[in-house]
Order: sequence, then structure tokens, then C-alpha cells
Amino acid sequence: MTGDQGASEQSSALRQPAEQPIAAQQPATIDQSAIDGLAARLSPGALTTDPDIVAAHARDEALFCPHEGAIALVRAASVDDVAEVMRFATANRVPVVPQGARSGISGGANGSQGAILLNVSRMNQVVAVNEAERLVTVQPGIINQDLKNHLAPYGLSYPPDPGSVALSSIGGNIATNAGGLCCVKYGVTRDYVRSLRVVLADGTVTTLGPQTAKGVAGLDLRHLFIGSEGTLGIIVEATLRLVPALPDPLTAVATFPDERTGLQTVADFMAAGGVPSLLEFLDASSLSMLNEFGDFGLDAEAGSMLIMQVDENPFDSQSTMEMFAEVAQRCGALDVAYSDDPADSAALVAARRMIQPAYERFAHAHGGGQLLDDVCLPRMAMPEFCDRLNELRSRSGLTIALVAHAGDGNTHPSVFFDASDADETAKAQEVFGDIMRAGLELGGTITGEHGIGYLKREWLSEELDAGAQRIQLAVKTALDPLGILNPGKMFARVQPSARP
Repeated sequence: MTGDQGASEQSSALRQPAEQPIAAQQPATIDQSAIDGLAARLSPGALTTDPDIVAAHARDEALFCPHEGAIALVRAASVDDVAEVMRFATANRVPVVPQGARSGISGGANGSQGAILLNVSRMNQVVAVNEAERLVTVQPGIINQDLKNHLAPYGLSYPPDPGSVALSSIGGNIATNAGGLCCVKYGVTRDYVRSLRVVLADGTVTTLGPQTAKGVAGLDLRHLFIGSEGTLGIIVEATLRLVPALPDPLTAVATFPDERTGLQTVADFMAAGGVPSLLEFLDASSLSMLNEFGDFGLDAEAGSMLIMQVDENPFDSQSTMEMFAEVAQRCGALDVAYSDDPADSAALVAARRMIQPAYERFAHAHGGGQLLDDVCLPRMAMPEFCDRLNELRSRSGLTIALVAHAGDGNTHPSVFFDASDADETAKAQEVFGDIMRAGLELGGTITGEHGIGYLKREWLSEELDAGAQRIQLAVKTALDPLGILNPGKMFARVQPSARP
């Protein structure tokens, strides 16, 4: 995928009516001697200005997000490296773009004019495991799945598990408050962050949050940084809460004649008191793409499918399974089956995790264009959201596939299009915006876990009221008065003059 600033500027859907953006600081001109001086204070080989290397690290997976103009890449090996970069950036008014694995899809890790790319993926170690307190301290670059693997011999688990669990870093997960497949029962990243070590814009290193289970000494500044997408400071260490190793689940699968009945089943099951550990939705297009991608054996005739897991004690698990089957059949399920074989559960979850590679293969065969949305809704609104998607499919003629962490209402519609066709590209961008608008109209949010980045920056002010916008900007200004941390992204279109 490649970003395309021109296409972004032309989009009528991703951009709202013109408003006055926040005044941006113009980056200073930095001569080579200053850069050389910074390099001398960093770990050997940490800084490069090689144009090809910088360009190769200047973007994440998002379409339609500019990424040109970065002047250097620092692959930090220590907290001292990060602090040195921020002291240099403040002294010279240089923008800094924090990065991890660059697996995001909102343009949050993309380079900007005159910026230093500050990548922490080399800071990827487990610092300490505290079995007695069920805590682990990690550097931000560690991959989520690598952390899970490290904890397994201790009989401990870190539950947040985004679909990109094998690719995304803990620092990036914290920066976007990532959720995932098991968050319906176990919660999202925010629920597991005990404390953070952060480097502020001026290079100050500080710790936010207590080491204890409880603590109300002052404002809870730790949670400001969770979901802040690198706009307030740079996370260099995190202490995370753990739970005992999760038990093997029981898994149920239900198929339906269409999308709406599947989503209505989710709403009714959860309203009836269902407590799944996982509840995932896939529509007919997603099932077809998965079957084309691999030998998953999913029902090719189904209009949608639900995967539901429970990991409670055997009695409660059985009653939950029976409740799920009853609700699904009442809503019009074609078939409901369940298994207590861990291999069956693992195979179904593995298939669900392959949805993005399957989407990418489909996109490649149909013009290369894909826009993956991230609208989170009240569960009872999901059936109507499905109706809105059907209207958009009929009106646009585009393929719009839908998967969802349905148990908590987090939907991921994906719009496919021919990226070489300007008209179809514009249509896809319009539909992408219409999906976000539908989510807001139904009481939802424009992002449940992917973040704002550049891709959705025009929409943040649509969701936040005037008071919330003023508070957000006040926090940003207090922590980053020069506006050097990840500029042009999350807060770029929030209005400083907003009034109630």
C-alpha cells in the first residue's frame, strides 16, 4: 500500500467542510552538524539520515495518508536515546513522530515535514515478571504475542489480544488502547496498565501511576497517555497487570441466513445476560474471502457466522452455551454447534485472525484498494448499522465486508475498490466517511481501537462537543507547548475557539 496526499486532499468524504485548523509550528531548519551532534549522543548507529532508510520507515499500513518529509530516523535502544531526541527536538523545535511496529492503519506513525522518526521497536525486552503481584514490566517495542509466550511458563496471562497480536507492539497497543477478540470479557489495554514510564516533550522522564492495585494520589495522568497516539509523550516502559493463565474455552459456532439475524443474536444474547469470553462476527463476504485464502472449511452458504467462546466453570459454560443456542435459533439461525475440543477452538480463532491477510489478497486481485473502518456501536444498534451498510452497498456498488468484535459492538467494515480508478477511489472514500457518519448517528464512536491518526483527524471534532475539544487542546498544550509531538494527526482539526 502507498499513501497518496493528493487523493486525500481531493476526498469529499474524509474531509469535512473547511475549518480553521490549529496553527502549526513551522519546523526549524536543522543543519548537518546539529544532526551529527545528536547522533554522537545516541547509541551507536541509532540515527540515520539515509533517504532510502528514512522513507522505508516513514509510514504505517494506512491508505490516503501523507508520509513525506522526515529528515532522520532514530532507532532508539534505550530510555536515554528517547530523552536525548526529545531534548534536541525541543531545543530546535523539530517535530518528532513516535513509532513502534508500524502495524497501524490510521497513519498515526507516518512521517511529517521536517520530522525525526523516533522508533522504539528495538526496546523490546521484558524487564521483570512479578509473580506474587501478578505484574510484568516491559519495554514498549515488545510484540504482544511475544509477551504472551514469555508469560506462559509462569502460569500468567496478559489478556488484551488485538487481531494483529503477532505483529503489534505493546507500546502501540497502549497508544491506541487496543482491544481485540477477548475484550468482551477481559477488557481492553487500559484495564491492564498499572503504571507507565514516559518521556515528555522536553525530555523529562517521569513515571505515571502507582505500583499498587489502588492509588488516588493526585490526578490519574497515566490514563491520559493511553490512547493518546504519541501526541503527549513517548512511552518507554509499562508495568502491566496480569491474570492467571486463561482456561481452555468451549466454543460455539452459529450460522445465519443474513447479517442482520447474526447481529440481532448478539444484541439479544448479551441483553439476556450472556458472558462470553469471545464473540466474533463474520459476514458472507468475509467467509468467502477466508475460504479463498486458506482451507478453513467455513460454511460458504451462510449469510453470516458467529464464533462464541466461554471459559467459565463447566456448569456455567454449559448454561451459557444453551442460552446462546436458544437465542440464535429464536433469531433464525441456520445451524448451531459447539465443541469442548481445544483444537477446534484454536482453529476457529486462527481463521478469524487471518481475516486481514484474506482481505489483502482479495484487494490485490480487485484493484488493490481497501479502507478498513473501526466503528464501535451500542450492541442494540448493530442490526440497524447492518441495514445502513446494505444501503451503502446498493448505492455504491462496492464490496463492503464486515467483521466485528461483536460482543462489545466494535465493528470493522472494509471497503474494497480499484485504486487505479479515480472515480471508484473517490466513491470508496465517500462510503468510508458515510460509515463513520452512520456510526455517530447510531450513538457510536468513529474509532474503537485503531485510533485517529491522520486518516480520521477530520472527524474527531464531529464526535467531541465544544467543551471536550477545549479540554483536549488544553491538555495537549500543557504537555506539548511547542506542538512537536506527532503533529498534524489527532488534534490537527480540533477547534481551539470552540464554545458551548
